[in-house]
Amino acid sequence: MRIIVGITGASGAIYGLRLIEVLKEAGCEIHAVVSEHGWQVLDYECSISPQEIKEKVDFLHDIKNIGACIASGSFKTDAMVVVPCSMRTLSSISNGIADNLLSRAADVMLKEGRKLIIVPRETPLNAIHLANMLKLSQLGVRILPASPGFYHRPTTLNQMIDMMVGKISDSIGIDHDLFPRWQGE
Repeated sequence: MRIIVGITGASGAIYGLRLIEVLKEAGCEIHAVVSEHGWQVLDYECSISPQEIKEKVDFLHDIKNIGACIASGSFKTDAMVVVPCSMRTLSSISNGIADNLLSRAADVMLKEGRKLIIVPRETPLNAIHLANMLKLSQLGVRILPASPGFYHRPTTLNQMIDMMVGKISDSIGIDHDLFPRWQGE
């Protein structure tokens, strides 16, 4: 599978980083694009550099390069995940403002009818945030708020992260064993 991973400036960069690791383990071709604030959050929260991200993905695209392959509908991709997704990026995508490579790639996913997954990481949400999410949902975008479940009784932060990354992987169609599935009582 060919997957685009967008990382923006919302808190929760570890979700994007872990998703990249899981996709790599699954043998996916990974195209990553990181916003300017996304780099700041990756550095602050994960102490990871652009060079380290570049080593983890197949292609790391510059946010300013609107001519990159992922900016074109003729470049076939299976899915795009924006994780974490800031409210600024969510608003841009929702309103068709393709002013950088990340929002342009998301716009391409919408126009081509391809799988687009948004993982917003904000709380509380105001009416504008909710309206933008509703608009995207009505267009077929899958919204997965960064809100892990607890039925698997996590005892570590990594287990909580893996729960969310597992839910994202489910939405893409990637098999995994990142968390135990509910079997009922």
